[in-house]
Amino acid sequence: MPDHASTQGGVDTATFAGGCFWCTEVQFQQLEGVDTVISGYTGGDIRNPTYKQVTTGKTGHAEAIHVIYRPDVITYDELLEAFFVAHDPTQLNRQGNDIGPQYRSAIFYHDAQDKEKATYYIRRLTEEKVYNRPIVTTLEPYTEFFVAEDYHQNYFNLNPEQAYCQYVIVPKLDKFKSVFKERLKK
Repeated sequence: MPDHASTQGGVDTATFAGGCFWCTEVQFQQLEGVDTVISGYTGGDIRNPTYKQVTTGKTGHAEAIHVIYRPDVITYDELLEAFFVAHDPTQLNRQGNDIGPQYRSAIFYHDAQDKEKATYYIRRLTEEKVYNRPIVTTLEPYTEFFVAEDYHQNYFNLNPEQAYCQYVIVPKLDKFKSVFKERLKK
C-alpha cells in the first residue's frame, strides 16, 4: 500500500480522519476514481494499536481512512471537498455521539503540497463562512497508518442492517450521494 501522495503507478494516497471510520469509508467508496478505502488508525503514540486501545482516547490515534485514488480521475482537491462534506469539521474531538480525540477531524498530509492545499481549502471555507462555527480540523503530518481489524473493513457494506448503519451512516451517505451525484461510480 502506498504511503506517500506522489504518483506511483497512477495512484496516490490521501489520509483523513472525520469521526467514525465506518461513516467516512463508505462515503469515499462511492467516488469515481477511488480504488480502495482502508480503515485504520494514525496520528498516535503506540505501534499497532487495537480498536480497544484507540477507543480509550489515550493513544493519540484517530480513526482514519487511507484513500487510494487515481489522480487522473479524481484530484486531491476533490477529495478535500468530499472530506468536508463527509463530516462536520466544526465539532472538536467528536462527530455526533462519537466523542473523544480518536474521532477528531484531521487531514494527515503526505507532503508539502497536500498541506498547502488543505490550508488553502480551510482558509477559503472560513472566509466564505460556509459553517456557522469555526473549523477545528487539524493538519497533521502523516507518519504511519495502522490497518484496523478485519471486521472494520468495508463495515457498512457488510452490515447494512445494523442499527448504527441505519440511523447514523445512511443519512450521511444519502447527503453525500446527493452532493456528489455527478462524481459517483456507475
